[in-house]
Amino acid sequence: MAEFYHSVVLKEDKCMGCTNCVKRCPTEAIRIRNGKASIAPERCIDCGECIRICPHHAKRARFTHMEALGRFQYKIALPAPSLYGQFNNLDDIDYVLTGLTKMGFDQVYEVSRAAELVSEATRKMMYNSELMTDLPRPIISSACPAVVRLIRVRFPDLCGHVLPLKSPMETAAIMAKREAMEKTGLAEKDIGCFFITPCPAKVTDMKMPLGMEKSQVDGAIAISEVFPTLSHAMDRLESVEPIANSGIIGVGWSTSGGESAALLNEKYLAADGIENVIRVLEEIEDERIGDLDFIELNACAGGCVGGVLCVENPYVAKARIQRLRKYLPVSQNHLAGGPVPTEMEWEGELEFSNVMTLSSDLKRAMEMMVEINTLEEELPGLDCGACGAPTCRAFAEDVVKRACKKADCVFVYRKQMQKVASTLSQLEDGLGWYPGGNPGEDTEQKEEKP
Repeated sequence: MAEFYHSVVLKEDKCMGCTNCVKRCPTEAIRIRNGKASIAPERCIDCGECIRICPHHAKRARFTHMEALGRFQYKIALPAPSLYGQFNNLDDIDYVLTGLTKMGFDQVYEVSRAAELVSEATRKMMYNSELMTDLPRPIISSACPAVVRLIRVRFPDLCGHVLPLKSPMETAAIMAKREAMEKTGLAEKDIGCFFITPCPAKVTDMKMPLGMEKSQVDGAIAISEVFPTLSHAMDRLESVEPIANSGIIGVGWSTSGGESAALLNEKYLAADGIENVIRVLEEIEDERIGDLDFIELNACAGGCVGGVLCVENPYVAKARIQRLRKYLPVSQNHLAGGPVPTEMEWEGELEFSNVMTLSSDLKRAMEMMVEINTLEEELPGLDCGACGAPTCRAFAEDVVKRACKKADCVFVYRKQMQKVASTLSQLEDGLGWYPGGNPGEDTEQKEEKP
């Protein structure tokens, strides 16, 4: 089996086996076995939904810590635009960016700058007749790594619809390192780019990127870790440096619909929240959504401001972003004429990950499918999760794969116990044993003779 890196991990000592995460996982990657949750690494997409839903805080996200900055001579912060929505009464992005320089970063390169370039590259690829790609419509955004991984796991027919452009995070790292090398004369290995991330999916995308062999991002630090220190630094600023160089289009990427609006086209759809994303993808797969050029999907509610590594309510953060955008120009970053730079494009195609295949042997897979269908008909169809699987269908699949036993279903177990009890009762009848004596026997005490 291939090796997988996942930001989302389980803390078994805190897991109570409550099945909340089992029911909400979009790829059915979680099971309860022996009273504890277990995550199938080949299915997990690091969307963070289990972190969000777990009442016992048994799931957590791994990310880079500030100590990692010491590995590089020159440190660059790549703040996600969703970071700006975490601060109340913010009317100038430069306060945040200057605060980052006081935390130990030598340079700050806004991811919103790269987002404006990705938006322009998307427009070129979609509408320029000379650069028109052969991507089937609707084109699906590749910005959310959790959505891209969801597509390659659950929706193989849609892999060809995904926009083959690197994310703003990756584009920002490429351009920030180029600027730093020209400015300092340092080698690339001495320059570290650290993304300030709102979600665990970005951490995984840094470690195991899709569409490229190696990420240019050297670390992903959670917004929740940066926030206290950054707030402290911002409160004590004596002067603010003019660092900001992005506009409404770039900052708008932090909320649902921002990327789509930047295309300057009305034939788009934007959906957020993993359940809504799945519903949209199912309708695209069934060809029930037509006459659209572009579809923007965000796994987190509200967009990136809803990431589980943020500290603020996503809707409060979204409102703050909307107010902040009033003070910004439309866009400050543009591509040169001609084709989209190759460094912004994927290095390879998105490939389907056949982790849900029953067997590599087609004949055996068909036999297993029949077994699963037969067993599913015997199950109650309640999808209660008491067996440790999210649905009766998933449980039937686990049984056929020998991952669990049929009797793990409480309803099947109860029927088996009723059958055993009935058999014992019949056995008792056959032996003629009854409590209090055999039927027909005079149980009254006979009067003893003197």
